[in-house]
Amino acid sequence: MQSVSDERLIVVEGPTAVGKSDIAVSLALAINGEIISADSRQIYKGLNIGTGKISQDEMRGIPHHLLDIENPDKRFSVVEFQKQAETIIESIISRNKVSIICGGTGFYIEAITNGIVLPEVPANEVLRQSLLSLDEDTLMKKLHTLDPIRASTIDSHNKRRVIRSIEIATALGKVPPIAPLSKYSNRQVLKIGLILPDEILRDKINKRLLARLQSGMIEEAENLHKNGLSFERMRELGLEYKFLADFLDGKLSKEDMISELSTAIWHYARRQKTWFRRDKEIKWFSPQDYNDIEKVVKEFLKN
Repeated sequence: MQSVSDERLIVVEGPTAVGKSDIAVSLALAINGEIISADSRQIYKGLNIGTGKISQDEMRGIPHHLLDIENPDKRFSVVEFQKQAETIIESIISRNKVSIICGGTGFYIEAITNGIVLPEVPANEVLRQSLLSLDEDTLMKKLHTLDPIRASTIDSHNKRRVIRSIEIATALGKVPPIAPLSKYSNRQVLKIGLILPDEILRDKINKRLLARLQSGMIEEAENLHKNGLSFERMRELGLEYKFLADFLDGKLSKEDMISELSTAIWHYARRQKTWFRRDKEIKWFSPQDYNDIEKVVKEFLKN
């Protein structure tokens, strides 16, 4: 069996709506690969339309891992993601296949590619209560002061996650360095970044949002709520579900919900781009350049 020290990973990453899943599936077909999702919300069951979860038809027979593994009323941490992903990678290697990490959650990707040491910080209920009364802008300013890198990629509408990030940085007194575990020092990773011009990406975000609404995104949120998912938890899940909860709870009109959600997704995409651009190891491509991407991947695996 291939050992951790010489294993090779392919990563397909980039901002939301750029077209990562299609590229990852095409690569998996070309190199005998399996896909591990690195999306912090697609791990939840029932969050399908709102998160743009890949369908069975779109998978084209390629195994996908870490989708639909937890109920949305539960919380799933990056520590748990790291543990499960490592087990899956070992299984994929044992079948002589290639692991392809695909997603837009940069922190999840780094947990696998760098094997980062994640701090174990207990909950600080006093601090949490003091932060709960603050608005999103104030919380983001606090996080930016403590941890500008984390602030650049986090979903600012996910209040629980922002508060948790502030809690960690506050408890440690400073932002912890991303320290790679020694056993990953020889892990070979090829990072494929997908990017589009801003005007094209924003247009894709708008069109995709309208398509999801037509596909039943509001009805999906209604069913989640009817089945016991609270509006509070939906808001914690961020972006689409935060705005859908506000609409269903009578806090936003449908028109305002669509407009504000589109803007929020665009701002999130920009933060994702900021996060990924700090990684000088990423090789950037347009999604249209699939042939070039496949060539680079095959050269990486050959060498």
